[in-house]
Amino acid sequence: MDWIWDCVKDFFPTCRQVLDYFHCSEHLHDFAKHHFAGSKKANEWIEQTKVRLFHHNASHVIAGLNRMKCKTAAAETERTKLVNYLKKNKGRIEYGRLQRGGYPLGSGAIERANTFISNIRLKRSGAWWKVDYANNILKLRCAKYDSKFDSFFDE
Repeated sequence: MDWIWDCVKDFFPTCRQVLDYFHCSEHLHDFAKHHFAGSKKANEWIEQTKVRLFHHNASHVIAGLNRMKCKTAAAETERTKLVNYLKKNKGRIEYGRLQRGGYPLGSGAIERANTFISNIRLKRSGAWWKVDYANNILKLRCAKYDSKFDSFFDE
């Protein structure tokens, strides 16, 4: 997934990057499932951790994870994965500030737009495309839904 962030940075250098809140939450659940092994403490820890991340305390979450004593090798592996994930995405986890700024915290709208713009046209029953032609159709559909269709041909 690093390549996506790199592309975003290359094409939109001033954009604000947001780590999908739901995906981040999934990583917390993966770790908690192994570390707390079904205990009621798992949900409590997850909720408290999400609050900390919402208030831009990723550094505190990472430090707390590093201090945790894991009872199993699986829990330790999951902890390492979670710590690395949070470190790598630390600048994208400003959920409280982002929400106050009106930014979406999830990627659902973008994923749905992709489905609407590309999949509906390109994945119709019986449709097949050469890559170059498909890319041209996608460019036209993006221009249409971005209200730039008429100016698309002026270039």
